[in-house]
Amino acid sequence: MAIDIKSLNHNQLNDLIQKAQARQQELEKEKVSRVREKVFALLKAEGISFEEVFGGGGVVRGKRRGTGTVAPKYRNPADPEQTWSGRGKRPRWFNDALKAGKKEKDLAI
Repeated sequence: MAIDIKSLNHNQLNDLIQKAQARQQELEKEKVSRVREKVFALLKAEGISFEEVFGGGGVVRGKRRGTGTVAPKYRNPADPEQTWSGRGKRPRWFNDALKAGKKEKDLAI
C-alpha cells in the first residue's frame, strides 16, 4: 500500500499521521498481550506461579508499590493533633519551633 504523501494537503497529512500513530499503539499493545500470553502459558506448562518467578502479588501497571502512609515522627507540642513524618517539606509549626530554640529531638514522638 503506497501512499503518495506529496499529493496530500496539510489536513490530510495530519490525519494520516494520527491514524498511523494510533495503529502503531495498537500493534504495540497486541505485541505486549501476545508476549504476556506466552509467558503465562509457559508458567502454566512448567507448573510454576507468576509469584514464584517474579515475586510480589502480580503485575503492577503504572502504580508504585508501598505508597501507604508513613508513621509520624514528630509532634507539635502546642497542638498534639499536628504531626509530621519527617518526609517532604517541613511544616510551618516545625520551623517555628526550631526558631524558638527547640531541637528536632525535642519534637520527636
